[in-house]
Amino acid sequence: MGTLKEFQSGRDLSMEGLCARLLERHREIVRIKKPHVAVANLARIVEATLTIANRKGFHSMSLRDLADGSGLSMGGLYAYFDGKETLLMMILGTVASVVDEVLGTPPPDLTAEPRERLRWLLETHVYLTEAMQPWFTFAYMEAKAFPQAGRDAATRSELATEALIADTLADGAARGVFQVADVTMTAALVKPLLQDWYVKRSKYRRRGVTPERYAQSVIAFVEAALTPPADRSPTAP
Repeated sequence: MGTLKEFQSGRDLSMEGLCARLLERHREIVRIKKPHVAVANLARIVEATLTIANRKGFHSMSLRDLADGSGLSMGGLYAYFDGKETLLMMILGTVASVVDEVLGTPPPDLTAEPRERLRWLLETHVYLTEAMQPWFTFAYMEAKAFPQAGRDAATRSELATEALIADTLADGAARGVFQVADVTMTAALVKPLLQDWYVKRSKYRRRGVTPERYAQSVIAFVEAALTPPADRSPTAP
């Protein structure tokens, strides 16, 4: 088991770092040529979007709200996107690409170790969503109000994560490491345990639960449910 600090080492998941990724993916949209200027202003735009959406909802956020929150003019905003839906897809696309990059590349030595790979997936998911908590909260809480393209993007991202878990469960079941009656359903049930960390963050903060403790608890809970009866330690009478 690693720590959040170890996870963050060597990964730039700061607002500026994530907006640099966003700029790289959408250079054809952003009209500002100087990368350092574009990244700095994108950080202001995205941070304001996440803050305003958390307070009043993305659907209710106007471009005037965003201009006031970011400190940019209305004309300045249009140098980075052509409308709210484009901005939304830029944010969701950044989340999806980071998830794919981080969770989709487990350490090579875990390829033949489904139990350790599952532990790595669960722990890494908790640490990733801790590092990007406002982004993930936005994608989850606002999904119902997104236009169809945004809802579809959010659903694809969630299903992609479930598929990674399901593939690991299926591998473990085939090797006799896990006992799983329904791989797809089990992966779907595990996903909300991971989402609870960022959706109900205040509940765990009040209880003093650290990301490390939460990850360990989820791993212990899931492994207890998946361990074949013959592999379980006998309980005391």
